[in-house]
Amino acid sequence: MMSARIPELTAFTAPVEQPVANRDLVSARDFSPEETQALYQVTHIIKHRPADFRGALAGKQLVLFFEKASLRTRLTFESGMASLGGTSLFVDQTQSRLGLREPVKDIARNVERWVHGVVLRTYEHSTITEMADNAGIPVINALSDLEHPCQAYADFFTLQEKFGDLRQVHTAYVGDGNNVAHSLMLVAAALGTSIAVATPEGYEPDAEIVATAKKIARTTGSIIDITNDPKRAVTGANAIYTDVWASMGQEAEAEERKKIFAPYQVNNELFSLAAPEAFFMHCLPAHRGEEVTADVMDSPCSIVFDQAENRMHVQKAILLMLLGSGMSRPIRSNHA
Repeated sequence: MMSARIPELTAFTAPVEQPVANRDLVSARDFSPEETQALYQVTHIIKHRPADFRGALAGKQLVLFFEKASLRTRLTFESGMASLGGTSLFVDQTQSRLGLREPVKDIARNVERWVHGVVLRTYEHSTITEMADNAGIPVINALSDLEHPCQAYADFFTLQEKFGDLRQVHTAYVGDGNNVAHSLMLVAAALGTSIAVATPEGYEPDAEIVATAKKIARTTGSIIDITNDPKRAVTGANAIYTDVWASMGQEAEAEERKKIFAPYQVNNELFSLAAPEAFFMHCLPAHRGEEVTADVMDSPCSIVFDQAENRMHVQKAILLMLLGSGMSRPIRSNHA
């Protein structure tokens, strides 16, 4: 399938003159539909004119706290920040979670005085919300047990490159109703595109997030469908998306989940129900032979590495929107 033509790039000055002031990206619901469209416009320009942004965040510093292992998230944030002229500081928290040595709110009050932004990859979503509530600088969710917004933004940007008008695209997510599924629904709703999420009974996505996505969808024309039937979800779909059956922190459930999720494996039989020339998507890392077969994962229809590449471009746009020119939130005094 030929990729949709990239819209003609308009004049753009770096750094961003009007950043999204005093904002965090804790959840995919934090960007309005209009801001999500603006994010994609900036991403298109950054991807095709990277040299124009080499000094966009010069003098800015970003700290990355990671409680979970990472390949794509860490490297795309670090390389993206470097290509914008900024500096990244990586803090490995995989052996000792944030909040054990000192309260997260105290960490937030410290780092806001040293750097311009925080990226958090963690287990409990509350760690990110507590950091955001107490830090006077932007906080970005690089994955929590509830959401993975940067991934979802990159995923639909990739589909926009392939199809153009996302309002004509239907995506099917098959597997666990996890953090990735949550953010995919919220971003799909904001963009006016449609998504069906198929999970085993008892593994459906969070009801409150489903309700929020459907509320946004009513204003954008998106359709959010939740089902336990994988065949219903993928029939006629333009893209089929899956994720691992046991996420980090769920290793003890892995064997049990293999049995429960076996009917949700993305294989050639299931894929044959999708639209002609449909794409396969995965946030990676993938377990070939479990949630997806090797022949689907490694086929020409697979765009998983396009998704991975676009993580960097989208995150650069997020960094520009949140850390671009302008004043950060004021530091509180000790007596506030």
